[in-house]
Amino acid sequence: MGACCSCSSFPLCGWRCLKSNKGPRSSDLENRGGENDIKWPCFREFKLDELRAATGGFSVENVVSEHGEKAPNVVYKGKLADGDRLIAVKRFNKSAWPDTRQFLDEAKAVGQLRSQRLANLLGCCCEGDERLLVAEFMSNETLSKHLFHWESQPLKWGMRLRVALYLAQALEYCSSKGRSLYHDLNAYRVLFDQDCNPRLSCFGLMKNSRDGKSYSTNLAFTPPEYMKTGRIIAESTIYSFGTILLDLLSGKHIPPSHALDLVREKNFQMLMDSCLEGHFSNDDGSELVKIASRCLQYEPRERPNAKSVATSLTTLQKQMEVSSLVLMEITHEPPTANATETNLLSPFGEACSRMDLTAIHEMLEKVGYKDDEGVPNELSFQVWTSPLQDALNGRKRGDAAFQAKDFNAAIESYTTFIENGAMISPTVYARRCLCYLMNNKAQEALGDAMQAQVTSPDWATALYLQAAALFSLGMENDAREMLKDGSTLEAKTKRN
Repeated sequence: MGACCSCSSFPLCGWRCLKSNKGPRSSDLENRGGENDIKWPCFREFKLDELRAATGGFSVENVVSEHGEKAPNVVYKGKLADGDRLIAVKRFNKSAWPDTRQFLDEAKAVGQLRSQRLANLLGCCCEGDERLLVAEFMSNETLSKHLFHWESQPLKWGMRLRVALYLAQALEYCSSKGRSLYHDLNAYRVLFDQDCNPRLSCFGLMKNSRDGKSYSTNLAFTPPEYMKTGRIIAESTIYSFGTILLDLLSGKHIPPSHALDLVREKNFQMLMDSCLEGHFSNDDGSELVKIASRCLQYEPRERPNAKSVATSLTTLQKQMEVSSLVLMEITHEPPTANATETNLLSPFGEACSRMDLTAIHEMLEKVGYKDDEGVPNELSFQVWTSPLQDALNGRKRGDAAFQAKDFNAAIESYTTFIENGAMISPTVYARRCLCYLMNNKAQEALGDAMQAQVTSPDWATALYLQAAALFSLGMENDAREMLKDGSTLEAKTKRN
């Protein structure tokens, strides 16, 4: 398979040159969070029976929020009978909204907002003493879960910066629509959609029955003005945003007063999450601390507005073209129609589909060179003695580093082997491809996987590695196509 374009840097010019004219998906960051071309359903009033059926009779099994005496307003997961759309249904305590008109007016006002940065309000229900809100369902849980209660890995620095920016953009959008007050902004209010993009829950935009006088978080985290007046104002929302920045920096819920003391004493490194060590620059960390400290100023008038914060956070984004799914390392579940394709994948193909780099490493190491003994370059064959020996030594050093998981050293040795030119080895390209993936160099990894395929057109491993590299680049559709091609090639090889 050869190049289909005149790009002189083949194969490093990218997948588009080899496969099609499709480039990477537009960056998630291009959307500023306002209205756009997405078709959202209009806000409407639901019947109580309709929501009861959607949630299985408000079944405990469908509860997706904390509940009990301390959190009497329960959120349920549901599915409407007239389609596949999943919804989140918030059912209020019966005493929360005694004024029916106030509830309907508030819900309709919030329901006019439509943004990719919000988990948008789709409707409400007001029958008898029942008060319910219906919003888009976010399938990948809360910031609190991913930041404080993670199981396999901490939230990456790049994703933390994206959460901060998207949240600031959500607040900027709401402010531009006259909804600058957000009640009890915290890590539970930041949700992740099916593409792992962070969104702000619309529920906190609803005023409550006491018109902004209540504030439910721990007093150590409440804005100073609430402590003095019992009320919150627009600037209080920015203060709460500052506490979320502290959460993102530290991976813990640190009281703002304690954090500011550390900042004043120039001990802000004490704030940083130890899990992030080596994964961010001190300049970026310092800048995020500065933004947080501005948001946490004692005097409300000294805090920045949401637009200013969003502008500052935009300059910190270094992975604009990487999808949130990749940053979160969550594999997007394929549509049901593709289930058969997924079931046909080999263990290696499965590992590439879920971006399990550790499993890919183990399998590449085990397979060795049994499918590839290293093809001598015909032009060099007659003078093979010294060049060939040098090449073999370079490959041997690369293999030792690969086995020891010293991926930088492996890249260096494999590069020496490839540049020597005495031998051509698709396995070396495959191994160097994985080393590049381990070093977050997806474009270089894609180039090596493509060269492995050029060298060995019937080797499904090369196709699967291309899929892994495409996933890393955020090119989900092309990656899925490549998995399918790899599966088809494997089936064909077995038949032969």
